[in-house]
Amino acid sequence: MVKLISYPLSFIYYFCFGLTLVIFHPIQWVAITVFGYKAHKISVDWLQFWLMVDTLILGTWHSIRWAEKLPVNTPLIIVSNHQSLYDIPPLIWYFRKHHVKFISKKELGKGIPSVSFNLRHGGSVLIDRKKPMQAITAIKDFGKYISENKRAAVIFPEGTRSKTGKPKQWQTKGLITLFEEIPTAVIVPVTVNNSWKMTRYGKFPMGLGNHLKFTIHPSVKVADHRHDVLVKMLEEQISKAII
Repeated sequence: MVKLISYPLSFIYYFCFGLTLVIFHPIQWVAITVFGYKAHKISVDWLQFWLMVDTLILGTWHSIRWAEKLPVNTPLIIVSNHQSLYDIPPLIWYFRKHHVKFISKKELGKGIPSVSFNLRHGGSVLIDRKKPMQAITAIKDFGKYISENKRAAVIFPEGTRSKTGKPKQWQTKGLITLFEEIPTAVIVPVTVNNSWKMTRYGKFPMGLGNHLKFTIHPSVKVADHRHDVLVKMLEEQISKAII
Protein backbone atom coordinates (compact mmCIF):
# COMPACT_ATOMS: atom_id res chain seq x y z
CA MET A 1 0.00 0.00 0.00
CA VAL A 2 2.80 2.43 0.90
CA LYS A 3 4.54 1.78 -2.41
CA LEU A 4 1.28 2.32 -4.27
CA ILE A 5 0.74 5.67 -2.56
CA SER A 6 4.30 6.68 -3.38
CA TYR A 7 3.65 6.70 -7.16
CA PRO A 8 1.54 9.89 -7.32
CA LEU A 9 3.60 11.55 -4.59
CA SER A 10 6.79 10.72 -6.48
CA PHE A 11 5.43 12.40 -9.62
CA ILE A 12 4.69 15.55 -7.62
CA TYR A 13 8.08 15.37 -5.89
CA TYR A 14 10.07 15.01 -9.10
CA PHE A 15 8.17 17.92 -10.65
CA CYS A 16 9.01 20.16 -7.69
CA PHE A 17 12.59 18.85 -7.55
CA GLY A 18 13.14 19.59 -11.25
CA LEU A 19 11.48 22.98 -10.99
CA THR A 20 13.75 23.91 -8.09
CA LEU A 21 16.85 23.02 -10.11
CA VAL A 22 15.64 24.92 -13.15
CA ILE A 23 14.77 28.03 -11.14
CA PHE A 24 18.09 28.17 -9.30
CA HIS A 25 20.24 27.58 -12.38
CA PRO A 26 19.90 31.15 -13.76
CA ILE A 27 19.97 32.52 -10.20
CA GLN A 28 23.39 30.91 -9.74
CA TRP A 29 24.61 32.22 -13.09
CA VAL A 30 23.57 35.79 -12.31
CA ALA A 31 24.95 35.56 -8.77
CA ILE A 32 28.44 34.45 -9.76
CA THR A 33 28.66 36.46 -12.99
CA VAL A 34 27.43 39.76 -11.60
CA PHE A 35 28.12 39.62 -7.87
CA GLY A 36 30.86 37.01 -7.43
CA TYR A 37 31.58 34.09 -5.11
CA LYS A 38 29.73 35.23 -1.98
CA ALA A 39 26.45 35.76 -3.81
CA HIS A 40 26.84 32.46 -5.62
CA LYS A 41 27.41 30.65 -2.34
CA ILE A 42 24.23 32.15 -0.86
CA SER A 43 22.27 30.99 -3.90
CA VAL A 44 23.70 27.47 -3.56
CA ASP A 45 22.88 27.35 0.16
CA TRP A 46 19.25 28.27 -0.47
CA LEU A 47 19.05 25.80 -3.31
CA GLN A 48 19.86 23.06 -0.80
CA PHE A 49 17.24 24.37 1.61
CA TRP A 50 14.50 24.18 -1.03
CA LEU A 51 15.65 20.76 -2.19
CA MET A 52 15.18 19.60 1.39
CA VAL A 53 11.77 21.28 1.52
CA ASP A 54 10.79 19.39 -1.65
CA THR A 55 11.28 16.08 0.17
CA LEU A 56 8.52 17.01 2.61
CA ILE A 57 6.17 15.89 -0.16
CA LEU A 58 7.45 12.39 0.50
CA GLY A 59 7.02 12.70 4.25
CA THR A 60 10.78 13.08 4.70
CA TRP A 61 12.25 14.99 7.60
CA HIS A 62 15.81 15.72 8.67
CA SER A 63 17.59 16.00 11.98
CA ILE A 64 21.17 16.65 12.98
CA ARG A 65 23.04 16.02 16.22
CA TRP A 66 26.22 17.98 16.85
CA ALA A 67 28.85 16.69 19.25
CA GLU A 68 30.44 20.13 19.51
CA LYS A 69 30.65 23.58 17.99
CA LEU A 70 33.11 23.57 15.09
CA PRO A 71 35.79 26.20 14.60
CA VAL A 72 35.36 28.76 11.83
CA ASN A 73 38.11 30.10 9.56
CA THR A 74 39.76 26.70 9.77
CA PRO A 75 39.99 24.15 6.95
CA LEU A 76 37.74 21.16 7.56
CA ILE A 77 37.70 17.67 6.11
CA ILE A 78 34.19 16.26 6.47
CA VAL A 79 34.35 12.48 6.25
CA SER A 80 31.02 10.72 5.81
CA ASN A 81 29.41 7.47 4.81
CA HIS A 82 27.35 7.74 1.63
CA GLN A 83 23.88 6.27 1.17
CA SER A 84 22.27 8.38 -1.57
CA LEU A 85 22.31 11.74 -3.32
CA TYR A 86 19.97 12.89 -0.56
CA ASP A 87 22.98 13.03 1.75
CA ILE A 88 24.29 16.08 -0.08
CA PRO A 89 21.78 18.95 0.34
CA PRO A 90 21.68 18.58 4.15
CA LEU A 91 25.48 18.49 4.36
CA ILE A 92 25.74 21.71 2.38
CA TRP A 93 22.94 23.37 4.36
CA TYR A 94 24.01 22.28 7.85
CA PHE A 95 27.68 23.15 7.19
CA ARG A 96 26.95 26.31 5.19
CA LYS A 97 29.09 28.47 7.49
CA HIS A 98 32.08 26.42 6.42
CA HIS A 99 31.77 26.71 2.62
CA VAL A 100 31.32 23.04 1.73
CA LYS A 101 33.00 21.68 -1.41
CA PHE A 102 32.91 18.17 -2.85
CA ILE A 103 35.06 15.62 -4.60
CA SER A 104 32.70 14.40 -7.29
CA LYS A 105 32.83 12.20 -10.36
CA LYS A 106 33.21 14.12 -13.61
CA GLU A 107 29.93 12.76 -15.02
CA LEU A 108 28.02 15.04 -12.63
CA GLY A 109 29.73 18.09 -14.08
CA LYS A 110 27.36 18.35 -17.01
CA GLY A 111 23.71 17.86 -17.84
CA ILE A 112 22.09 18.54 -14.46
CA PRO A 113 20.62 22.04 -13.99
CA SER A 114 22.03 23.88 -10.95
CA VAL A 115 23.98 20.85 -9.71
CA SER A 116 26.47 20.67 -12.59
CA PHE A 117 26.87 24.45 -12.63
CA ASN A 118 27.73 24.53 -8.93
CA LEU A 119 30.20 21.65 -9.23
CA ARG A 120 31.99 23.41 -12.09
CA HIS A 121 32.01 26.93 -10.66
CA GLY A 122 31.59 26.63 -6.89
CA GLY A 123 35.02 25.31 -5.89
CA SER A 124 34.40 21.55 -5.94
CA VAL A 125 36.58 19.16 -7.93
CA LEU A 126 35.50 16.74 -10.65
CA ILE A 127 37.58 13.61 -11.05
CA ASP A 128 37.75 10.78 -13.55
CA ARG A 129 37.70 7.60 -11.51
CA LYS A 130 39.04 5.67 -14.51
CA LYS A 131 42.24 7.72 -14.35
CA PRO A 132 43.46 7.35 -10.76
CA MET A 133 46.75 9.23 -11.15
CA GLN A 134 45.00 12.20 -12.73
CA ALA A 135 42.38 12.06 -9.98
CA ILE A 136 45.01 12.18 -7.23
CA THR A 137 46.61 15.24 -8.84
CA ALA A 138 43.21 16.93 -8.95
CA ILE A 139 42.59 16.07 -5.28
CA LYS A 140 45.98 17.54 -4.34
CA ASP A 141 45.07 20.82 -6.04
CA PHE A 142 41.68 20.71 -4.37
CA GLY A 143 43.35 20.20 -0.98
CA LYS A 144 45.53 23.26 -1.53
CA TYR A 145 42.44 25.28 -2.40
CA ILE A 146 40.66 24.15 0.77
CA SER A 147 43.73 24.89 2.89
CA GLU A 148 44.40 28.34 1.45
CA ASN A 149 40.75 29.46 1.60
CA LYS A 150 39.90 27.72 4.91
CA ARG A 151 36.88 25.90 3.54
CA ALA A 152 35.40 22.45 4.06
CA ALA A 153 36.09 19.44 1.85
CA VAL A 154 33.53 16.64 1.91
CA ILE A 155 34.77 13.19 1.02
CA PHE A 156 32.90 9.88 0.91
CA PRO A 157 35.64 7.25 1.35
CA GLU A 158 33.29 4.45 0.25
CA GLY A 159 33.53 5.95 -3.24
CA THR A 160 30.00 4.94 -4.23
CA ARG A 161 26.62 5.00 -2.53
CA SER A 162 25.49 2.12 -0.34
CA LYS A 163 22.06 1.13 -1.64
CA THR A 164 21.22 -0.83 1.52
CA GLY A 165 22.82 1.41 4.14
CA LYS A 166 25.43 -1.22 4.92
CA PRO A 167 28.87 0.46 4.84
CA LYS A 168 31.18 -0.44 1.98
CA GLN A 169 34.92 -0.90 2.14
CA TRP A 170 36.74 2.42 2.20
CA GLN A 171 38.96 3.60 -0.63
CA THR A 172 41.56 5.53 1.34
CA LYS A 173 43.94 7.06 -1.20
CA GLY A 174 41.93 10.23 -1.76
CA LEU A 175 41.37 10.70 1.97
CA ILE A 176 45.06 10.31 2.80
CA THR A 177 45.91 12.73 0.00
CA LEU A 178 43.71 15.34 1.67
CA PHE A 179 45.44 14.67 5.00
CA GLU A 180 48.79 15.29 3.32
CA GLU A 181 47.67 18.47 1.56
CA ILE A 182 45.78 19.98 4.51
CA PRO A 183 47.91 19.15 7.57
CA THR A 184 46.24 21.94 9.60
CA ALA A 185 42.72 20.62 8.94
CA VAL A 186 40.16 19.61 11.51
CA ILE A 187 38.45 16.35 10.56
CA VAL A 188 34.71 16.10 11.14
CA PRO A 189 33.35 12.52 11.05
CA VAL A 190 29.69 12.27 9.98
CA THR A 191 27.32 9.33 10.03
CA VAL A 192 24.27 9.44 7.76
CA ASN A 193 21.33 7.15 8.50
CA ASN A 194 18.23 6.26 6.48
CA SER A 195 19.14 8.20 3.35
CA TRP A 196 19.26 4.95 1.36
CA LYS A 197 15.57 4.41 2.10
CA MET A 198 14.73 7.34 -0.18
CA THR A 199 15.62 5.09 -3.12
CA ARG A 200 14.70 1.72 -1.65
CA TYR A 201 12.57 0.98 -4.76
CA GLY A 202 15.09 2.49 -7.16
CA LYS A 203 14.72 5.92 -8.74
CA PHE A 204 10.95 5.54 -8.98
CA PRO A 205 8.83 5.48 -6.94
CA MET A 206 10.47 7.16 -3.98
CA GLY A 207 10.49 5.85 -0.44
CA LEU A 208 8.04 7.57 1.90
CA GLY A 209 8.17 8.74 5.52
CA ASN A 210 11.92 8.61 6.07
CA HIS A 211 13.78 10.31 8.90
CA LEU A 212 17.23 11.25 7.60
CA LYS A 213 19.59 11.50 10.55
CA PHE A 214 23.00 13.18 10.54
CA THR A 215 25.30 12.54 13.47
CA ILE A 216 28.30 14.87 13.73
CA HIS A 217 30.94 13.13 15.82
CA PRO A 218 33.68 14.84 17.84
CA SER A 219 36.30 16.38 15.58
CA VAL A 220 39.95 15.45 15.47
CA LYS A 221 43.02 17.22 14.10
CA VAL A 222 44.97 15.71 11.22
CA ALA A 223 48.24 16.54 12.99
CA ASP A 224 47.36 14.52 16.09
CA HIS A 225 47.54 11.03 14.54
CA ARG A 226 49.39 8.96 11.97
CA HIS A 227 47.37 8.90 8.78
CA ASP A 228 46.81 5.15 8.73
CA VAL A 229 45.70 5.15 12.37
CA LEU A 230 43.41 8.09 11.69
CA VAL A 231 41.72 6.34 8.76
CA LYS A 232 40.98 3.24 10.82
CA MET A 233 39.68 5.32 13.70
CA LEU A 234 37.35 7.32 11.45
CA GLU A 235 36.03 4.27 9.63
CA GLU A 236 35.23 2.51 12.89
CA GLN A 237 33.56 5.56 14.42
CA ILE A 238 31.40 6.36 11.39
CA SER A 239 30.43 2.76 10.64
CA LYS A 240 29.61 1.93 14.25
CA ALA A 241 26.89 4.62 14.31
CA ILE A 242 25.10 3.28 11.22
CA ILE A 243 21.82 1.67 12.23
